[in-house]
Amino acid sequence: MQLQEAIKETLPTVEKANFNLKYSTCIFAAFVLMAVALIYVWSHTHMTELEYEIAAEISTKEKLLEEQRRLKVEMATLKSPQRIEAIAKDKLKMSYPNQDQIIVLKWPEE
Repeated sequence: MQLQEAIKETLPTVEKANFNLKYSTCIFAAFVLMAVALIYVWSHTHMTELEYEIAAEISTKEKLLEEQRRLKVEMATLKSPQRIEAIAKDKLKMSYPNQDQIIVLKWPEE
């Protein structure tokens, strides 16, 4: 009889422990799911930010390439021999040398 009473007394404790184990398992699973959801949301947000940064950098690259093309055209215009000759004649009052002003230098042959 004492054995039956002892079993009856421990049975509610076992059931209570079983309930606590199930409850804590559910809480643990909920925390794990929340952590996974937070990581997913963070990674998605981070990826979106990176996509915006990439788009901004591509836009900057395109602007710089366009500026480079414009500067190359401007450099070619500024380096043109016709322009340099016109500046030399008009602004600097330069002219081609006369025949008697030309001195030809020859390197000594070895």
